[in-house]
Amino acid sequence: MSYRKAKHAGSWYSDSSSELSNQLSAWLHKVDFIHGPARAIITPHAGYRYCGSCAAHAYKQISPELVKKIFILGPSHHFSLSGCALTTATKFQTPLYDLAVDSQVNNELYATGYFDWLSLSVDEKEHSIEMQLPFLAKIMENYKHKFTIIPILVGSLSSEKQVRYGKLLVKYLKDPQNLFIISSDFCHWGPQFRYTYCDTSFEHIYESIENLDHMGMTAIENLSPHEFSDYLKKFGNTICGRHVIGILLNVSVCMIIATCNKTYFQMINLITEDTKMRPNLKFLNYMQSNQCITSMDSSVSYAAGALIM
Repeated sequence: MSYRKAKHAGSWYSDSSSELSNQLSAWLHKVDFIHGPARAIITPHAGYRYCGSCAAHAYKQISPELVKKIFILGPSHHFSLSGCALTTATKFQTPLYDLAVDSQVNNELYATGYFDWLSLSVDEKEHSIEMQLPFLAKIMENYKHKFTIIPILVGSLSSEKQVRYGKLLVKYLKDPQNLFIISSDFCHWGPQFRYTYCDTSFEHIYESIENLDHMGMTAIENLSPHEFSDYLKKFGNTICGRHVIGILLNVSVCMIIATCNKTYFQMINLITEDTKMRPNLKFLNYMQSNQCITSMDSSVSYAAGALIM
């Protein structure tokens, strides 16, 4: 058995099972089930003291009794990757309990020829997937032995590759017993991130950042890969999970194709025109780690959303 340790426990989140459980429960208790049952969620992956209350809005939309397999897609921050990679671990540690990897689905994906295997050392350095695990363990705690996870690390993908992975993964999103977790923070603003775009029509920088993020969130809610891609090209917003979100948008397009007699490219143009033809994605919460006032300030934005069928 290959065991992936919870390397960020004790720093990015509590390594005390009781403290962590109470903290997660408190955040989840404060939010409502208003856009579920979720088939996919978009949720941040920063330290819990920054984004935990935001992430709770997404996780609250999950109906744990429905879920059997959970795909967790996170961006690669430290390892150069031009495609997607699968874990070699069979168990993932959390302070609450261990999560079992679905080896059958892993092997199915690897057999397509479009996935690599990820070394355990690289796997443990990356935080984008690990930060989802305690929340996932908490929301699924009454079904802890009745589900498996499929962690997928996502590299820097061209638009063509995002389409390819969308087509590969759509059969899994079609299954109502499957859940997709899309791990992404939003704007990383400030000199340390080498991104200081500011719309001077706003009085404060943090207001410009919020407007910038909400334009991107609107493109995502429209489930339009082209609209989201054009937005990124125009503004260069530093959304670290942009390629992961791109996969979700393309999976959603493929879902629509499955119910309509249209080609992929015909559906791209129709998605925003007919809301009856598509799944429904809605953002439920947005926050920033800091309100930037001067050009020397910095912040990271967080957003929580859920997709339903």
